[in-house]
Amino acid sequence: MAAAGVQLHPACRVRQEEFGLLFYDSRGPRLLFAETGTMLPAEFFAVARGKRELPEGLAEREQEKLEKFVNLLLEKDFLREQPLC
Repeated sequence: MAAAGVQLHPACRVRQEEFGLLFYDSRGPRLLFAETGTMLPAEFFAVARGKRELPEGLAEREQEKLEKFVNLLLEKDFLREQPLC
């Protein structure tokens, strides 16, 4: 059985802003502003990846913060879980 990963929902878009990331859900429309600064680039969500797979070089506290953020995106349906190939 393949491991579960996360990927941006097909109806959602993300773009880099000065404050961090802006998520847009065309099913709503809904917006989500994320003050991530430069910790997490918008391109991060372009491919499916493991739920805990985060950019390298982050402090432990930043990693914990981003893991919670990924879970929030799943709860809000901006991300969806799917098998990793």
